[in-house]
Amino acid sequence: MLLRLNAREFEACHRRSRRLGDSCKDVTVQCMSETGAERTDIISGITWGGARRSPKAKERVSTVYVGTSIGGKKEWSRGSSTGCGDQSSKRHVSLFEINHVIPNATVFFSELVLAGTDLALPDNDPSCEDDSQLVLKDICRISMFVTTSNRSGIHLEAWFPRDWTGRMLTTGNGGLSGCIQYIDLAYGSALGFATIATNNGHNGTSGAPFLNNPDILEDFAYRSIHTAVQTGTLLTSTFYSTPPIRSYYSGCSTGGRQGLKSVQDFLQDFDGVVVGSPTIDYNHLIAWAGHFYGITGNESFEGFVTQREWMDLVHGDVMRQCDEIDGVRDGVIEDPNLCEYDPEGLVCGRRNGKDGEENGGGGCLTEVQVETVRKVYEPFYIKDELVFPRMQPGSEYEPSSFLNGKPSYLSTDWFRYVIYNNPSLDPTTLSTKDWILLQTLNPFNISTWSGNLSSFRDIGGKLLLYHGQADRLTPKISEWYYEHVAETMGIAIDRYEGDDDDGGLPGGLDDFFRFFRISGMGHCLGGPGAWGIGQMLPGAWKGPGDSDDDGSESRGGLELDLDLDLDPERNVLMAMVRWVEEGIAPEELVGTKWVNDRVEEGLEVRRSHCRYPLRNTYDGVGDPRVKESWKCL
Repeated sequence: MLLRLNAREFEACHRRSRRLGDSCKDVTVQCMSETGAERTDIISGITWGGARRSPKAKERVSTVYVGTSIGGKKEWSRGSSTGCGDQSSKRHVSLFEINHVIPNATVFFSELVLAGTDLALPDNDPSCEDDSQLVLKDICRISMFVTTSNRSGIHLEAWFPRDWTGRMLTTGNGGLSGCIQYIDLAYGSALGFATIATNNGHNGTSGAPFLNNPDILEDFAYRSIHTAVQTGTLLTSTFYSTPPIRSYYSGCSTGGRQGLKSVQDFLQDFDGVVVGSPTIDYNHLIAWAGHFYGITGNESFEGFVTQREWMDLVHGDVMRQCDEIDGVRDGVIEDPNLCEYDPEGLVCGRRNGKDGEENGGGGCLTEVQVETVRKVYEPFYIKDELVFPRMQPGSEYEPSSFLNGKPSYLSTDWFRYVIYNNPSLDPTTLSTKDWILLQTLNPFNISTWSGNLSSFRDIGGKLLLYHGQADRLTPKISEWYYEHVAETMGIAIDRYEGDDDDGGLPGGLDDFFRFFRISGMGHCLGGPGAWGIGQMLPGAWKGPGDSDDDGSESRGGLELDLDLDLDPERNVLMAMVRWVEEGIAPEELVGTKWVNDRVEEGLEVRRSHCRYPLRNTYDGVGDPRVKESWKCL
């Protein structure tokens, strides 16, 4: 009987065969045919499905040709062999050759995908919630499985653009996710990067695959990215017949932590690393996420505050107290460190501020509820030791999985499948002893808190860190890390308030590591401020009120703006390219806010975001919607 396997089924087959002493590596994986007809490998007895036509796909072919010149315009055409090739030399890069170059890899398929194709993703895990991806430029798409141990491996995709710039980009992931970020593959390849992404060694958004399998956990902690770089470099060199001239990284959230892990432990992997909202000091972060349930309780607790009350009452009160600290009432707290929020005015019957009206009706909270609010904004201590900063005021503008009356899924899955290997563990019983155990175990040093980056600096590496100041995953942790690196390395943080052309303090941390606070940005994207800094495809966010049930943003599903902004002043990835290749370090990142967060509705605000520790300051005169009215001081 012939079997038809998709990528997820192959990975399961691989792990099962390893336990039985066989090897799925012997399976001959053939490219999808142009006609879409199924092909059968008689020897292995496995049928690999034909081309899956996307709703807007113009064609799928089994062979791709590309010119070898960097950024060349040579035409691609079809050939008769499987794999991807180089027309100018008539040399075909077959799947057999790829498997020979990367012996621990098995290729699922390769295909040409033309610009404008709405690429169907039928094999994507349903929890990843991406069933298609708009492709912006002509690419050769290669999908493969790379073995990392006898019971683990990663699903990797490489997207090779026709107009290659000679650069390679590796991308990260988010949460506990094992979801290839196709939106990042589309973006990187559209910018001319040979772009690599993986599923972190497992499929879906649950931590269940970690259960009793430290090899999969190791992939998640660091190995998936390191393996992606090694594999991606070989693939890129084979496909274009020349190695990439530069290697870059971009990732946010877990992807941010993965980027910093590479800088700390695999310094040769990247020339330039862009890190957003990193989940660093990971063990304390998991404990911090888990401790909120002990404060908020569930819906039956008299002190429980609903999501709507957080977003309407509490957020409104926060903005009433702190919005104008920067001199402008615009719904954005420029520096939440300056906001000393006091929720006392929300108590029913109390006066809301010195000149405010008396609270009453549905616009107030009980004293017990206000005490819940107060505790949520307190820093996190374990046995009188400060271990994690507070949740910043201003981040309550959107739903949060930390405040929804349920134990955090992050801490729940981590304790069930990593710490205790007990899927039945009741997360409501977690307490201080469990928080302490997290840091004691610290599997694969997932804390990612090393402060000595001297080796990365000494080989010329560049690191750019950004963090949204309206992020519910507290942005203060990135400040702590930046200062931790400076203290560990014994070098100065540049506080110079000069013009852009004056550069940073010679010998200071800013020579190779710069940190930017993005006011009004939520977790990685979205928010009330000028959050668009080129970290993703314009228009790829669902928009206000469209957050997923767990409080995380979905990053797909819209028609995208194909007019990509490559200006290094407005594109954080291109700012890194300019820093690495031209030696021009970014002094500011210009952020953009679109009307209703829809690109097609036009520009609402542009604002420059300052490198830390400088603060964006309004001049008190100009239009606050334009960046020229603000200065970094």
